[in-house]
Amino acid sequence: MSVKREDLVNYIDGLLTPSLFKDYCPNGLQVEGKGEITQLVSGVTASQALIEAAIELQADALLVHHGFFWKGENSCITKIKKKRIKALLDHDINLIAYHLPLDAHPVLGNNAQLAQRLGIEVLGGLELDNPRSIGNIGQFKRSYTPEELAEHIGAVLGRVPLVISGGEHQIKTVGWCTGGAQGYIDKAVELGVDAYISGEISEPTVHSAREQGIHYFSAGHHATERYGVQALGDALALHFDVQHHHIDIPNPV
Repeated sequence: MSVKREDLVNYIDGLLTPSLFKDYCPNGLQVEGKGEITQLVSGVTASQALIEAAIELQADALLVHHGFFWKGENSCITKIKKKRIKALLDHDINLIAYHLPLDAHPVLGNNAQLAQRLGIEVLGGLELDNPRSIGNIGQFKRSYTPEELAEHIGAVLGRVPLVISGGEHQIKTVGWCTGGAQGYIDKAVELGVDAYISGEISEPTVHSAREQGIHYFSAGHHATERYGVQALGDALALHFDVQHHHIDIPNPV
């Protein structure tokens, strides 16, 4: 079976409501390819390695979380950007990307999917006054020491997290936001949770965790954001009866 490109993108827009988000990049179709899509490939970032893997699989569309055309970057189509876009155009592959809308979706989103894998019951959003909160708060079924939770996260994600201790307390309640959301640690502190999980860490994050008494887990930008685009691709394959292949390009960050 196949689906028209416009029907696929319109369906995703209906699911993720990108128009309601103030994002750092365009969401939806970023590079136009074939009008009919039979083979869909998904991955976290539209890197050259992922594009070449999509070409190998004869993909009609590449669905990613991190696409192109970020605010503040050089807009010229040169160097690696030229090589990536040329490869897509030469093989008539659509590039479809969703950033914050994919982070926030309550079922298919990166944060929802991470919670499912780590066994966290979602209780609400990190931003209490925002119905489209990027990030959540929740609780585990049992309490963990920081060492036990680090081991649990490492076993699930296949990557040992960096842990910054915020004291001697155990962890039952937790806030989290995938990717480069270490700056949301203050929101987690305001909500009184025991720990905060994100992908990346910055120098100030260490002091913030120690001084505010909250455990911090840097579990990897890529590692925490592998699951939303995969879940979305699976949902699209089921709805439109197209082929979907998820490809994980290793990234230690």
